[in-house]
Parts: sequence; structure tokens; C-alpha cells
Amino acid sequence: MRIKFLGFLCAIIWAFPLAAQETRPVAGIADKAVEVHAYTNATIHVTANQILENATLIVSKNRIQAVGAQAAIPANAVVHNMEGKHLYPSFVELNSGYGVEVQNNKEGKYPVYDKTNPAATYWNDAIRAQMDAAEMFTVDEKDAKALRSHGFGTVVSHHQDGIARGRAVAATLGEQTANVSVVKPLLHAFYSFDKGSSKVSYPTSLMGSIALLEQAFHDAKWYEEGTDLERNISLESLAKQRKAPGFFICKDKWDVPRADAIAKQFGMNWIYVGGMDLYENIDAFANKGYRFVVPINHPKAYDVSDPLATAMLGMEDLKAYDWAPTNLAKMAERNIPFAISASGLDKKGNLIAEVQTAIAGGLDPKKALAALTSIPAEFAGIAKEVGTLEKGKLANFLVTDGPIFEKKTKVLSNHVQGKDYTVTETPTVDFSGNYTISLDGKEYHLTLNPDKDSYKASLKAIADGDTTKLKAMASTQGYALSLAFKPNEDASYYRLNGHKDAQGNIAGTGQKPSGERMRFTASVADPADEKPEEDEMEPWKPVSTFTYPQKAFGHASTPQQENILVRNATVWTNEKEGILENTDVLIAGGKIVQVGKNLPAAGRTVIDGTGKHLTSGIIDEHSHIALSRGVNEAGQAISAEVSIGNVVNPEDINIYRQLSGGVTAAQLLHGSANPIGGQSALVKLKYGSTPEEMKISNADGFIKFALGENVKQSNWGDRNTTRYPQTRMGVEQLYYDAFIRAQEYAAKKQNARTAKDRPRYDMELEVLLEILNSKRFVSCHSYIQSEINMLMHVADSMGFTINTFTHILEGYKVADKMAEHGASGSTFSDWWAYKFEVKDAIPYNAALMHEQGVNVGINSDDAEMGRRLNQEASKAVKYGGVSEEEAWKMVTLNPAKMLHLDNRMGSIKVGKDADVVLWSHHPLTQEARALYTLVDGAIYYSEEQEQLRYERDREDRERIIQKMMEDKHEDKKKPTRAKREKIYDCEDFDFLK
Repeated sequence: MRIKFLGFLCAIIWAFPLAAQETRPVAGIADKAVEVHAYTNATIHVTANQILENATLIVSKNRIQAVGAQAAIPANAVVHNMEGKHLYPSFVELNSGYGVEVQNNKEGKYPVYDKTNPAATYWNDAIRAQMDAAEMFTVDEKDAKALRSHGFGTVVSHHQDGIARGRAVAATLGEQTANVSVVKPLLHAFYSFDKGSSKVSYPTSLMGSIALLEQAFHDAKWYEEGTDLERNISLESLAKQRKAPGFFICKDKWDVPRADAIAKQFGMNWIYVGGMDLYENIDAFANKGYRFVVPINHPKAYDVSDPLATAMLGMEDLKAYDWAPTNLAKMAERNIPFAISASGLDKKGNLIAEVQTAIAGGLDPKKALAALTSIPAEFAGIAKEVGTLEKGKLANFLVTDGPIFEKKTKVLSNHVQGKDYTVTETPTVDFSGNYTISLDGKEYHLTLNPDKDSYKASLKAIADGDTTKLKAMASTQGYALSLAFKPNEDASYYRLNGHKDAQGNIAGTGQKPSGERMRFTASVADPADEKPEEDEMEPWKPVSTFTYPQKAFGHASTPQQENILVRNATVWTNEKEGILENTDVLIAGGKIVQVGKNLPAAGRTVIDGTGKHLTSGIIDEHSHIALSRGVNEAGQAISAEVSIGNVVNPEDINIYRQLSGGVTAAQLLHGSANPIGGQSALVKLKYGSTPEEMKISNADGFIKFALGENVKQSNWGDRNTTRYPQTRMGVEQLYYDAFIRAQEYAAKKQNARTAKDRPRYDMELEVLLEILNSKRFVSCHSYIQSEINMLMHVADSMGFTINTFTHILEGYKVADKMAEHGASGSTFSDWWAYKFEVKDAIPYNAALMHEQGVNVGINSDDAEMGRRLNQEASKAVKYGGVSEEEAWKMVTLNPAKMLHLDNRMGSIKVGKDADVVLWSHHPLTQEARALYTLVDGAIYYSEEQEQLRYERDREDRERIIQKMMEDKHEDKKKPTRAKREKIYDCEDFDFLK
């Protein structure tokens, strides 16, 4: 039951560092409990690296008064003999919701486009910077007891809901009736990309969460500069927190650079809560100044007994089990600072077992201890109070019966502010050891090992050649030991009960299987005769190949640029030279450096192109692969502020699949959920790299617009009928309104004379201004000729040009107007009839637009189609009689022109990027296979490598499966379920489900 004590809290919170409430009047007889305790003869772990043997810890009231081998024991101290015991600092948890209740609101029936909080808060309920955990804090003894039992003495708690979550509080885990202390209200705030329980529709995607937080910080900065327009407690709080330390909760490793970009933009330095998957690309996170709170939770073995079900497991799941235990060791090797958190565990009691797994994976136990104690205290700014057992600090310490990370060790008690809380009830008498027992003329070896609150019994007969272990059970109650065993499988149980005598033997009475009463003695055995069973941790050794990424067909090392000579190939130049027979192409430094015949081969990797075709790499103008957590930000009709570039996922298996189909670059587009969607990302398909390494540097900016059914929500269901626009007429008006607002915004910025006059920085309008100023270019999802005409008219009247109409299935009807306007057309080769507004689509569309002088490309919009765009291009030859060279340009040079990259790629020309493909056959035929796909002069795919990797992955799978079969933690094995791969397209509205 939660005990409300806000008045009590206010009395102590500002009186820090006082530990207990000093203003409370005495009720009844004053408590005269002993104030001084001396813990003697202990192994004291003052810090992770400072260990004192046979030392004494002096505690007065709630603080450590002295520690050391020669510490003087006060005359009035109660002395506790800790011989054989270890004292450690209690753990510090940094990611807790302890004492801070969250009210989760259920989702409403209809979409919500404004805040639901009536107070003077931010417009979006996911920004809750005004939340202050210290003001919300209540003691929860049930939770406190559980946390103490897991080794924690102090927690940092916050309101675990939303994107900006407000300030945290550090609290120790005492009872209210004993010693309760809020160590201090922290300046630290917590953030995430999870909107939490906010009912506001926006954001619906990761990129929307990123944009919302970034815009909120812009608004806080503007608010701080002195606006008279509004009172906003969220922005007041956020402005203060912008200058304070903070924690950011990350869902995966790539969230770290996403969040860090925001932190750097606003001069902040966050500590990242996450990082269990850093091992997958550890060098991308080393030497960056990152600090981590790692919610430790190693993947458990799957149930792999069914070979058919196991065949559906992804390689990434298997390899995560194999490699994750090495994660913390790799972080320590690279000097990446980290604390360990139990927040990732369903059962917090598994914390030490998880740390033991990390130690088996190579983590130094001393670094593990520091990650649970001193480092989290430092991260939270409370190292002067907790985290080590140094003089003056709070008396938060654990008592164990051995080194804390050894398997047999038990945590006996957790002292919080000097008060002793029992964790493990220890037997009154220690029965552990080796014994010899004689029963009915036969002798047996008996071994008793500590096991939780009792003992694990092992019994075997002493006879030549007889090593059979007998089934035995032991239990204790007070000073007595009960023992039951069978002399063989077919026999009944002997049941014995005895006590220890002065010599350490166990003597007592019992009952034979026949029911006859008996006496017995278990004599202490020579340890040399029978040693207790060892239960040491075996080192965790991965059995699979480490790759980039840790998925199927990963690279053993990141592909590097090579000096490559492709000799004697048929070269499709896409230039005035046309198709060259028996020609060599030389690649060096990531560029095409020479095209000719009989080029010298010395010092170069030679690839025989005889009978094969060399082309520039395919460029997909319209792709939705390689994205994380959403392709559509559909919470608003205009989402120009969001960017696909913030959510690039370089580990999507579809990157590799498309490399195998000769694709080397793509425009990753926002979906078609709104008239003005998000900014695009132009990328090269570098499988297993980092998101930034995939992005094409110094490229022009692009943005997705959309027309048709999707943007007016006609196919979103009955719940979505309130967002403007709901008609095609409304779409046009929304465009005008948006651009007129952008113009007014620009005028206000230009005319502002003081900070108060200056409008708040509006990310959405800034992007629209880029369009008006021809610094960002539009790719528009389109079908119907009337809407295509409408948008060209809007663009003409506002002074910009639509760069590309994509889909454009009725482009053949307006091709002359498109050419006049200057718009390109990127279309499907032969898709139609998949919804009403494409009923007039024809397979001659590409050819007819080409005839009218439109720059035409053929795109995928589909992960599957993306790996066979060479075949899609061939359909332009069949339907419309386009020449083979012009058809090939529709998937190479023409999309390069659409993306303003034709000076760098799209043709085989000296000086251009070495993005090339060597095909087994004519590239427009079904027989054509990509033998080599090079990106920037590095081999990212080859048919030969694929065969080797297939065999490697097959062997790795089997080794990991065998390892899982031998996993001793049978109760922790997960059911084997295939994970459905998430593949996006334009109309992916998974946020509605």
C-alpha cells in the first residue's frame, strides 16, 4: 500500500543532507535504539578497486564514521562479527519509477490533434517537462523491499511517461517508519522517443518523436528569450532542463546518435539509457564521449527442439544470444563509461545472474561492481552520498557470504542508512561440508552445499566402481537438518533428522523404509576424500562468426575501397559513347578513373568481364527500405519538420537483397499519409555500415508531397474523419495556406528588431521556405491528372517547381504539361487496378511520357520490386518500343538527374563515383544476375561471396542451435516464434492498427 507523505517529504527534502525527519514530535516513549554499530573482521569493498581484509566498518546513526583495519571501535558500539563475510556498497539504480506513479490514459475513440491537459502546458501531451518526481514522490514499502532484496539501496526515479519526462529524484530505500531519505531532488531530466500515454495523435513515428522534441527545445529557447504571448509551464521547465544534465532512454543503438544530434544542437550532454546491442558495431560508439546506463538483459535461449520451428528463427536472433554476453566487456575494452541497470529485467532478482553472464563474457568483476555502485552515483551527481563505503557517506551496504559475483554467494542483508534489512534467511547452523554416513552396513559420501535458504544434498555409495549418485533431499529448520534419500531407484526413502555436535558431526534419529526407527551419525569427512561440487562460471565463448551487421549475409569486415580493373566487358556508359564492347574500366579511390582497352593490371584486383555487361548501379528514386519505426508521420496534415534521414537503418536485410539486384543508391521517401510529408534521405546501399555512412554527402534536400485518397483519409476508416483536409479541394487550399504562412513567417524574421519581435523558430515553416527558395525539392505521390495539374498550378503561382511526380500513373495524360513545367516522372512499369484511383493506369505510361520529353524513371516503392528493377526497365522496351539504352537510363541516369546526382553517378564516366554492377547477361533480360555490385569502389555484393556466406551462416546457425540445446537454463528458454519482417510502402498505416 502506498503511504502518502508529501508533507513529510517537504519537511526533509530541503533539509538535505539530514537523513530522517528531525521535526517530528516524540510520540510515546522516545526510541533509545543503539546509534553506533561496528562491523568487524570483514572483507570490506570500499570501492571496486579498494578491498580491505579483516577490516571494521563503524556506522553512527545513518552514516559511515570510519572504515579500516585499525578503525577504533567506540565504547558504546554494538559489535557485529563479520568473519567470513564481505561488505559491498549497495547498488544504485538510475532508471526507476519507484515512488512516482504514472496514470496511463487509454486511447480515445477518435484522433486527437491538440493537448488534453487544461493547464498551461505544451500543445502536445508527450512533452511533460513540468513533471517533477520530487513533488510526486510517495513511499512504496512493497516496491522498496523488492528493490532492497535485489541489492539496491538508492534509486533515481522519474515519471516514466512521454518524450520529455521532467526532473528526477534520488531516493534511498528505507521504510517510512524507520529511515526515509530523499537524497536530493535532481536537476537531471529524462527524455525518450516514446510518446507514452499521450492521446494526441502526433507523433505516430520515430521521426515524428525526434522532430517534436527538437521543436520543443527550439520553443523553450524562444520562450526563455522573453515572449509576452503565453505562459507555458512545460517550456519554463524545459528551458531550465536544457542547461542541466539529463538521461535519454534509447530503444536500440542507433537511437543514441539520433538523440545525440539533438543534444549537440542545443548544447546538452546526455547519458544514454540503453546500449545492450552496442557490441554489434562497438567501434561506432567508441571515442565519442558517450556514457551509458545499460539495462542488462541478455537474450535467453530459444526452445530449438523442433527443427521446423527453429528454421524460422532469424539469424539476428540467434547471433544476439551468442554475442550479447560480450557486450559489456567490449564496452569496457573501448573505455566507454557505463552503469548497469536492472530496468530491462522482468524479474529484478535476476540482476546478479545477468552480471555473472557478462563476467563470463569477459567483463572484469571489479568493473561490474563499479557499474552497479560508484559509476551510477557519479552519473546522478550523488557520489558524495552513496556508491562507495567511504567515511561520511550514507551507510548503504550489502553483506554477503562470499565474493558477490560468485555463483554460490548469497546476499545476506542490505543495510540502508544503517538499518539492517534481511535479504536471505541464513540457517542457524551451518551444515555445509562433506560427511561419511553408515546405514545398514553400507557407507555413503554425503555432500551438503548451500542452496538458497537451505542445502543441496549429494549422496553416493562408497564402493569399488560404484559412482552412482543417489536421489537425496535436505532441508533445515532452526538447528535441525532433515535428510531423505533412496539407496536405489526401486527402494523407498530413508528419512533422517539430526543436529550438529561439538566435533561438527551430524547425529540424530530416523526411520528406515521399513518403518523401523534408527539412530545415525554423519561424520565429518576428509575434504581430500570428497570435495564439494564446484559450480564455477564457464567462460562464454561465441560460436558464430562476427559480422556487420549481425544478420544473414553480413560482412566479416566492413567492405573497403579497392583498386579494381574490370577487363573486357560490354560497358553501358549511359554517355554519348553508348555501349562499348570489349572494354576495360579501372576503379581506384572510390572513383572511375579510366575507361579504355588493354588497361594495365599491375597492382589491381582484376575481374574478368568477358561475355559480361558492366553498368552503373541502379538508382531507386522511390524506396521505403532501411527505415526504423515508421514510414509515415500521420499525426498532422503537414509534417515537413520530420526527416527520414533521422531514421535510416543500415541493417535492413532488404539493403542486401537489393544490392544483389544491382541497386546502389536510393531516395528513401516518407509515406503518403499527408499532403506535405517528411524530408527524404538520399543514401547509398552500404549494408552493415552506420546510418551516417549510408547518407550521400552534400546532396540536395528533397521532401515528399502526396495527393489522392491517402491524404484526405478516405481509406483510413470511420475514426479518421476530422482532420483537414477531407476532400481534394481541401488539399489545394492546405498547400496555399502552408506556403502563405511560410512567406509571412519569413517576413516576420526579416523585420524583427529585437528577440521579442522575432517569431519562434518553426521547423515546419523553415522547410517550406527551403522549397520556396529552391533549396529543397518536391517528389510528389500522384495518380489523377486533375490533381497533377492542380499542384503544378500551385507551384507556378508560388514560384517553385515540382521536381518529380512519383507513381504518376496518369502521367501520359499530362506529359506535355509536365515537360513544360519541368517536372520529372518516376513511375511503375505496369502496376494498376490495386485501388480505384489507378484504374486508368496503362503499361505504356513510361514510354509516352518519354516521347513528350519528360525525364522518366522507373521506381519500386516496394522492397521486393526493388531487387529486380532491371527487369522493370525492360518492360519499357516491350510496352512502347523505348530503346534498350533509354530504358536502362530509366533506372540509372534518369533517377540520378531527378535527385540532382547525375554529376556523381548514373553513368560510366571518368570522375564519377564507382557505383557499378557487373551482370552475367544483358542487364534487361531475366537471365541477368548481378555478379558484383560495387558502391564507392568497395564490393558490397558478389555472387561468389554470397555462396560462401550462405554456407558460413548455415554452419553458424547449427552451432548456435547446438549451444542453445545445451543451455542449462531450461526454464528460461523462449518459445520459438518467427518474427515477421517489417517491410514498408507508401501506404503503410500500421499506426492505425
